[in-house]
Amino acid sequence: MSKYHSIIRYPSITEKNTTQRETQNKYVFEVLRTATKPQIKVAVEKLFGVSVVSVNTMVVNGKKKRMGRSAGYKPDWKKAIIKIQEGQTIAKFGEV
Repeated sequence: MSKYHSIIRYPSITEKNTTQRETQNKYVFEVLRTATKPQIKVAVEKLFGVSVVSVNTMVVNGKKKRMGRSAGYKPDWKKAIIKIQEGQTIAKFGEV
């Protein structure tokens, strides 16, 4: 497995993300928490063969979860919104 596969964990497929992909050419991925914007940009360009225009990132706080009497938190994770050049697509993104 290459270092690029460890940066991009998996795509996020929701109704909002699907709308962004179709109208604004933006793709959403869960990425490694320590990854920087330049690392994410290079990883997407190498893995998918597209030109990245911009990268926006945010850290999503983990939600509080309970199981019986014990309580805990889901781990925090990092989300990256990738805008690619007009006319390009990432193959098999969101196809089920």
